[in-house]
Amino acid sequence: MLFPALPSAAGPLRVATFASLLALLAAQGCSSPSQPTSPTDAASATGAAADSSANKGSSALQLVAELRGPQFVGVAVTHDGRVLADFPRWDYNPVYPIALVGSDNSVKPYPDASWCMWNDSVKNEPQKHWICPQSVHVDQKGTIWVLDPAAPGLKYTVVGGPKLVKIDPKTNKVVQTISFPESVVPRKAYLNDVRIDTQRNIAYITESGIGSLIVVDLASGKARKALSNHPSVKADKSLQLKADGHLMVDAKGKPMQLNADGIALSRDFQYLYYMPLTSHKLYRIKTEALRNAALSDAQVGQQVEDLGTVPASDGLEIDASNNVYLTSFETNSLVRRTPAGKIETLVQDKRLQWPDTYSLTPNNELYVTTSAIHKTPNWNKGVSMQDQPFHIFKMALPK
Repeated sequence: MLFPALPSAAGPLRVATFASLLALLAAQGCSSPSQPTSPTDAASATGAAADSSANKGSSALQLVAELRGPQFVGVAVTHDGRVLADFPRWDYNPVYPIALVGSDNSVKPYPDASWCMWNDSVKNEPQKHWICPQSVHVDQKGTIWVLDPAAPGLKYTVVGGPKLVKIDPKTNKVVQTISFPESVVPRKAYLNDVRIDTQRNIAYITESGIGSLIVVDLASGKARKALSNHPSVKADKSLQLKADGHLMVDAKGKPMQLNADGIALSRDFQYLYYMPLTSHKLYRIKTEALRNAALSDAQVGQQVEDLGTVPASDGLEIDASNNVYLTSFETNSLVRRTPAGKIETLVQDKRLQWPDTYSLTPNNELYVTTSAIHKTPNWNKGVSMQDQPFHIFKMALPK
């Protein structure tokens, strides 16, 4: 449920007092649109297959920031080192849905307080305000992008609200807003994550509510769905997820079932990697096929490659050597898949309570958030089980 809007302020917001934190904790949120699924032991199988020699231990993680609330999910680091986080309007109603996070745990509205406002006074301007931003991303040229599915409380989208917003990091001004029609983003859809091809001016988006990829021509602003009927973007209904040993079922006993979620774009922009959250399968496809509007969905689907078994993951990233990084929320781990298909555990740490989203900097520092989705009321019979702060960590990429 959503809560009344909190008063907004233009300046930095410090971490709340202990009493107010307890109030915030009572309002803890859930994750991407959840339609709940069923059983398997693939997580333990992939964990056993992981190369323990690559495990660097928890000392590899450096704490960047921690907040008791509100819950954040995404992180992006600008080329000048600023850290951005996104706080979707799920169960919390954050004052700053997109914020600059300071090393002292302060948060400052981004790009300004007006964009962070969403209440009845601005409901006729859904394209000028963050409604429920899900992803913040910095592309290879350093441009900031915010993906807003505009579905507060993980319910239906606000009419006219779903959008992709481009921000100039030098001026901190919005320079482009792309609105998505209901033919591309239906009311039950939920835009999840985005990657940008800066050579061809194309955006690729995962949509996890119904399950599809979305291809956006950034020059024209036109968008279209792809693979909307392909199994690679759909939750595995035979799979019943656990996170830190906790069975992911809702109050009605329905297992978590989430469609296309994590996404990564190879550094040469030739391949798009993606997977549903409720899945132990990683997929990739040549971006050339996605860009070709003349191909039917079936023809595009024929070019999808099944890369085999991996841990269930909420977020993906890729480096210049085509190692794919996965947030393994089932085992409190950060793992990577090598181009040869080997699964290596980089870090396993109890503080990684639902590792969520990555951001990889030009100097090969890997940032990651923890969103503790498995401790939110939706997956605990209506009771928040959150017992530690939400974190942003970073680590150097291993050789």
